[in-house]
Formats: sequence, C-alpha cells, structure tokens
Amino acid sequence: MSTFYQLEFEKPVTAIEAEIKLTQKSINSPGPEIPALGGIEPQDIQPNKTDITLLEKRRVQALKDVYKKLSPWDTVRVARHPNRPQTRDYIKHICRDFCELHGDRTFGDDPALITGFGRIGNRKCLIVGHQKGKTTQEKLACHFGCAHPEGYRKALAKMKIAEKFGLPIVTLVDTPGAYPGLGAEERGQAEAIAVNLREMSRLKVPIVSIVIGEGGSGGALGIAVADRVAMLEYSWYSVISPEGCAAILWKQANEQTNTSAAIALNLTAKDNLKNGIVDSIINEPLGGAHRDHQAASTLLQDWIDTQLDELCKQSTEELVEARYQRFRKLGDFEIAQTQSIESAQA
Repeated sequence: MSTFYQLEFEKPVTAIEAEIKLTQKSINSPGPEIPALGGIEPQDIQPNKTDITLLEKRRVQALKDVYKKLSPWDTVRVARHPNRPQTRDYIKHICRDFCELHGDRTFGDDPALITGFGRIGNRKCLIVGHQKGKTTQEKLACHFGCAHPEGYRKALAKMKIAEKFGLPIVTLVDTPGAYPGLGAEERGQAEAIAVNLREMSRLKVPIVSIVIGEGGSGGALGIAVADRVAMLEYSWYSVISPEGCAAILWKQANEQTNTSAAIALNLTAKDNLKNGIVDSIINEPLGGAHRDHQAASTLLQDWIDTQLDELCKQSTEELVEARYQRFRKLGDFEIAQTQSIESAQA
C-alpha cells in the first residue's frame, strides 16, 4: 500500500506538514557551526522549537479552514481515504478478547464482513463490520468491502447467536454497496439482504450501527437495521454512490457530474441527520479519522457505551417496537391541503 496519499483540497496542509518535518530534521541534525556575521548569532538563523510551535499552529488553523467548508463530494473522498480506519482497526482499539467467527454454514466465509464476539468497555457484545482491506491483496480478497450473500448470511447467523445469549450487537458500516457479480446474484444476493432487513428488525437485543466510511445502498442497510444509527462526521450514506448516480443521470461520471450528484443525494452526515435517517453524528479528530486512529476510536467507543447504557435498560418489547417505528417513519411526509378558489370566496 502506498505510504503517501494526498487529497487535492489538503495541499495547503500537506505543504505545512512538509515544512514541519524539514524544520524538525534541521533541529535534530544541525549542520556545521555557522560563525557570527554582522552581529547576527548562529542561533538566530537556525530553526528552533519556537518555529515548530508556530508551524503547528498554522497547520491546525489550515485544517480547520479546509474541513470547515468541505463539499459533499470532498466528504466522499475523505470517507474513501486509504488510511481511514476500518473495522479491524476499530476492533484493535476498542475491543478486548475479540474472537472472530467465520462462515455462513451454507456456502463459505466472506472476508468482506467480519463477525465476532468481544468486549467493548465492560460489556460483552457481537461486532459485525465491513472490511475493505489495506494492501492490494487484502482489497482483492475482501472484494473492496463489497460483501457477497454468504457475508450477510454469516452476519445474521452470528446475530442469532447474540440474541440467544442476550448480547447487544454493534455493526460498523463501510461499503460502497453489495457485490454485484454474477456469482453473488446466483447465490441470492437480494434475498440475503432482504432476510437480514426482516430478521434484524425483530431481534430481541439492542443493536447500534455506525457508518464509519461509506454507506452505499442495500449493501450498507443489510447490517444497519438498528435501534440507534450514527455516522462519523466525514462519512456518507446514500442509496447510490455519486459516480453511479452521475452515470445514470448524465451518462458519464466526471468531476463536475460527481460533484452535482453528491449534492443532490444529500449523503453527508449533516444531511442524513436533518432528514431523520440517522440519530447522531460522531465527531472525528481534526482533519478526519485517517489522521488519528486512536482518537477516532475513543470517540466511537464513547458513543457506543452511551447508547448501549440506555438501550439495555429497555424491555425486549420496547426495543422491538421502537425499532419498528423508527424505520416505519422514514420518508414520512405531509401534503398541505390548499383551499379551492370557490371555498375561499364563499
């Protein structure tokens, strides 16, 4: 995997970071001593820790300026950053005693969906999440995070085990969509997702779901029928990707059409919260989760702990009914009744 990846809109920040590294290198490896010239002492022209502090302040301000005005299409780019933490990264940071479970007991195992039991804080739970992979080999093995039907069947089978033992379920969504290949369709991709939607809606244990990167279409919803749904600040969640939408509407996907599609789809965390699709937005470290995995994990765990503390106090009947009502009201709208001219004149 490439060790360097630069987003176009982050170039001002990258330039300051390069300057910080160069200054730090000069401090750690000073050159030959410079004689005093014209009353100027050598330490007056060599970099020092004060310079580093000033550069760090410039870097922080530049990050604030850049991320304060991200467009929806830029948000999609951040969500796809190759250094952004994935499910295995979050498991490493927030889970103890994690034991991964494999296979759907029907066809095989799907590495694009990870399932296993572990502890988050002091609470035992089931963790289910998409995995895209980091290296080229891992990405190919994980189908770039696009799960096959056996992945969704595996997830549901493990959720049934969690329900049997009364353990809450935490799902981490990060997929551009379910795998669209011929083999996946032959093995019942649509049916597998549909069954997950039905069965998750009536599981008798608390479920929380977080979109940690990409939340594309039914591939995301297949593990996101939950009591509480949240999005990380720079993730996206929509019925289709901007490129897919652009290809349908304008017959081509380029910078201009992708930008227009991203705006029209209302796919950002703020848009989804405003439209009632998600319940919360989880803040990310300054400059995105890809800059600080540990801080992002801490913020994620705090939200999970808070939600599970509340949900675990509810009865089974309350949980299932509230979950049902939550999804029933999605897309509700009212048509304002206007008086006819005749009635208005009467």
